[in-house]
Amino acid sequence: MTDTPKHFPLPTHRPEVADFLATRRSNLAKMMTGPGPDASTRDALLEIAARVPDHRKLAPWRFTVFEGEARGQFGQHIASAFMTDNSDLPADRAVFEGARLTRAPLVVAIISSPVDCVRGTPVWEQELSAGAVCFNLCLAAQAHGFAAQWLTEWFAYDDRINDVLGLTERERVAGYIYIGATTAPASARTRPDLEKVINFWVK
Repeated sequence: MTDTPKHFPLPTHRPEVADFLATRRSNLAKMMTGPGPDASTRDALLEIAARVPDHRKLAPWRFTVFEGEARGQFGQHIASAFMTDNSDLPADRAVFEGARLTRAPLVVAIISSPVDCVRGTPVWEQELSAGAVCFNLCLAAQAHGFAAQWLTEWFAYDDRINDVLGLTERERVAGYIYIGATTAPASARTRPDLEKVINFWVK
């Protein structure tokens, strides 16, 4: 971890950053492969991910990191929960479900973990901060040359899987961030018509 400077430079025009953001596109986890970030790079990505708006500095989120065999071990719980609810489906579907986290060499679960605040920071603001962590981690990974995708999928909302993660009643999975390498370029997607979603307030 790096030392935090006392002062930061004023905003400057950084066209390369603007170009990166203007052309950013998620990479599909199913197209990912290795290698993923090494330990020092992984830690640097998490440090960047945590640099988000956070009203009153509550840090209302936490990380659960899946690497190596841990991805498949956690996947066994996913497969078991799925087949319990879908016993009529063939066994190869359980294999598919159990392999979800193995699509990328690194998967990070971002846990929204609201905290009680004497001054009353709304839970909604704390949850928004967790969402910002998810996106910031994607941006950090891609800026380091890795593929990244923010997913939830059904098991992010399954109480049994969240129990395995050790979530409390107040916590929720904000997202699973898949990070790895890819040789498949991201394809374009339809974006909102900004004229339909922008209004200029007039008294």
